[in-house]
Amino acid sequence: MTDTLDETFSAGTDLAPFGRVVSAPANGLTLADIAIENLLATTSASTVLVLRGYGMLGKPELEQYCRAGGDLLTWDFGAILDLNIRENPQNYLFDNGDVPFHWDGAFAKAVPRFFLFQCVDGGPPGAGGETVFCDTTQVYREAPEQLRELWQRTEITYRTDKLAHYGGVLTAALVSTHPISGEPVIRFAEPLDPARYRNPLFLTVEGITPEEAEVVLAELRTRLHDSRYCYTHAWQTGDIVVVDNHTVLHGRNSFTGPPQRHLQRIQIL
Repeated sequence: MTDTLDETFSAGTDLAPFGRVVSAPANGLTLADIAIENLLATTSASTVLVLRGYGMLGKPELEQYCRAGGDLLTWDFGAILDLNIRENPQNYLFDNGDVPFHWDGAFAKAVPRFFLFQCVDGGPPGAGGETVFCDTTQVYREAPEQLRELWQRTEITYRTDKLAHYGGVLTAALVSTHPISGEPVIRFAEPLDPARYRNPLFLTVEGITPEEAEVVLAELRTRLHDSRYCYTHAWQTGDIVVVDNHTVLHGRNSFTGPPQRHLQRIQIL
């Protein structure tokens, strides 16, 4: 049964412009019925993997399952973060506005290879809150050579107050190397205007001239949001989504209706 299930699981249907969706081949299956090695290998191949029809796991079971794939990134609340809209939040993640592009673990002790979402409540259709994923390997690959050379020389220092589970000061190269594929990837967190966002994020561009920094930021704003490189996921209750954190940046659209969406996130190192 396991071999047959894994073959069916790995098939799936391609999403546009990248990613794969896999529907459970039989009723009653849960995430635990998928070998974690197959789950992560399929995610590496597809960048974003969407599972539909598989039962979700309780928090203790989810931790146990994911721990078989690697160490877990833990925070002061533990390994699983409940992502939902809260009253009077200190951080924009829990507000009903948009979440600009970023990568998970930027201010953590280590950057996770993968993160996994379980959708406890997708909210009403058309209410917004979609998660947007950008394939930065493709963005880099299709950028002009002169711009890629400029990106390679760029470092950025990020500063944000630690009002949620992360924060501090971080300096990172704009272009990094994927630890598995060896391809160049873009590591960038968009600045957060304090007039719009709770717990704003400030950027200082280094390694290039101020004029070059203006070009870098303008090109990133345009290219990272180009629909050719972005997959937008509209959540349905029960969705399980696994993501290659080294390849993508991700963010969230604003809510336009009742913001009742509730995700659970866990990160695998």
